[in-house]
Amino acid sequence: MKLSTKGRFAITAMMDIAIHERSGPVTLVGISERQGISMSYLEQMFAKLRKGGLVEGIRGPGGGYRLARRPERVSVADIIDALGDTMNLNRLKQHTGEIEEEPPLTEQLWQEFDQKLHDFLDGITLDQFANHPQVQKVMGKPDVRQYRPRHHFIFNHAA
Repeated sequence: MKLSTKGRFAITAMMDIAIHERSGPVTLVGISERQGISMSYLEQMFAKLRKGGLVEGIRGPGGGYRLARRPERVSVADIIDALGDTMNLNRLKQHTGEIEEEPPLTEQLWQEFDQKLHDFLDGITLDQFANHPQVQKVMGKPDVRQYRPRHHFIFNHAA
């Protein structure tokens, strides 16, 4: 399993929903603005996340997305798996033309590593992310990317 940019963005978007859905469905536009992820990228990801049963789309005015499961029941591994963003260990195989009775040692090691990484990520939930002290600290601050002062004050320091 590898954590690609797509995987990181999907985790970030899902965490955004976990944090903001208390006030209703979360729009992709809102996620895009808060997290700096392009709309087209989000649309592609959310098609897979919806198909994977992790989010539900809400239609109509005030619509958007919400988690299909409680945040403590959605793991980071679930998100990665829904994207189909797993390491392809077959590319590590050496195709010798011979049928091997046992996979090469390096392939066995990568498979074990992949499983341990998957198990580790399966133990981390959106709820843990959303309630992490650093996330809570950031959530308490205004989003500097959205803040644009309306008035510019120029102070004249005449002596």
